[in-house]
Amino acid sequence: MDEATLDDWMERLRGWARELGFASIGVADVSGIEHSPAADGLARWLDAGFHGEMDYMARHAGLRARPDALVPGTLRAVMVSLDYAPDDPAWLEQAWLTLADPERAYVSRYALGRDYHKVVRSRLSRLAERLQAAVGPFGWRAFCDSAPVMEVELARRAGLGWRGKHTLLLAREGGSMRFLGTLYTDLPLPVDAPVDEHCGRCTACLDACPTRAIVAPYRLDARRCIAYLTIEAKGAIPVEFREAIGNRIYGCDDCQLACPWNKYAAMASLPDFASRNRLDAASLVELFGWDRPAFESRMEGSAIRRIGHERWLRNIAVALGNAPASPQVIAALRSREHDPSPLVAEHVRWALERHRAAGVPDPESEARTEPSRPASAS
Repeated sequence: MDEATLDDWMERLRGWARELGFASIGVADVSGIEHSPAADGLARWLDAGFHGEMDYMARHAGLRARPDALVPGTLRAVMVSLDYAPDDPAWLEQAWLTLADPERAYVSRYALGRDYHKVVRSRLSRLAERLQAAVGPFGWRAFCDSAPVMEVELARRAGLGWRGKHTLLLAREGGSMRFLGTLYTDLPLPVDAPVDEHCGRCTACLDACPTRAIVAPYRLDARRCIAYLTIEAKGAIPVEFREAIGNRIYGCDDCQLACPWNKYAAMASLPDFASRNRLDAASLVELFGWDRPAFESRMEGSAIRRIGHERWLRNIAVALGNAPASPQVIAALRSREHDPSPLVAEHVRWALERHRAAGVPDPESEARTEPSRPASAS
């Protein structure tokens, strides 16, 4: 297939990508990544231990920087993005309002609907199959956070945006509220040029981080990140971060909400990412009441289901400890004070003690200590 033919098929590929709902598409050359500044940065990040419990990051570091080692024969990475901002012109304002309401649960906007891994990978596979039906057999493999791939670096190379100071990909026309998908292929498709960076002197993302996890521009200590603490960390959440977690029970968007470029974020083009189970408006008490079958049933097809019911309760217990101490909040915590899970019980006890330390009366404790009155007393 000559260069002119490849250019023609690339134009058709862009059109098919738009039909499938992708916001952008570009092609990156995968050669030389192992010697790039991005690969050096990954090595330094791992050496600093910033990956925390995510052992797979270190275990597969070599494959991340060597696409041809992960998928032999790979020459190019076709990179796509898919918008996921809520289908509401006021979504940004609504997100801040939810964060400001300590009785409501905040779930990262990307997780309100269907599991993005499946949605992006499925559509990317359909894109590859459509090209294969047109040009004949070729080697390919589709990924979306499902293998050791340097998505942001490849997307940057493919011209989809630049790496923001919060470490996520940023695009002038769509901000960072986008999922990335990767298609490794042995087709020598024409590559796209990277775009200029436009963060300038802005430090809004660093300033907005509740736990100061963005320790320097382009450098994130995952061990301090609320997204890591509520999703990746399997054990107890360090006490030093619990207050800062606020009402965030799954992930954190503060660095993105504060980013000026996300004023231009496009709303999700697919119904898959619409909020399910009222996760954009639910109260903490309501969600804490879900038993395991309810959690597993309601979170079917959601990325949240991956953390399991135990960590779901752990996260909400912390948020309830940060909520105003209403009778409903105290009763909800009391209902799980002796939870079979030591992890849940410990976080519940922390939350109750936090309310007691603030001088909030504990009705159950008062009932145990109040002297009994004679039945005849008037």
